[in-house]
Parts: sequence; C-alpha cells; structure tokens
Amino acid sequence: MENSDLRYTLRMDRTLFAKYRYVAKYNGRSANKEIEQVILAHIEKWEREHGPITIDDEFISRSRS
Repeated sequence: MENSDLRYTLRMDRTLFAKYRYVAKYNGRSANKEIEQVILAHIEKWEREHGPITIDDEFISRSRS
C-alpha cells in the first residue's frame, strides 16, 4: 500500500522552531502534527472566506514533482 504522506523540507530560524516545538509540546503534539494543525486551520479559514478548494487527480500529480 502506497503511503500518501508527503515529505517536505521546511527551513526556518532555529529560535523560531524551538518556540514552535514548545507550543507543540504544550498542545500534546509533535512538531510535525502541530504544523499540520496550523495548515488545516489556515485552509479552513481560507475556504470560509473564499469557498471550498477542489483538488483533482491531475493537480495532485503535478504537486508531486
């Protein structure tokens, strides 16, 4: 079975990341899951303001490269 999780390298200031890990730990999450929650909240806010985002298979294929 193919893993659908995407790996993405994120570059940021070490102090900022340390603070981010602090917040993640406070919320009982890994840094990765905290980032995922922030992205989900951002997308939900965007969709409330602009309408649903529809993603088709072609868009997903282009996003893999």
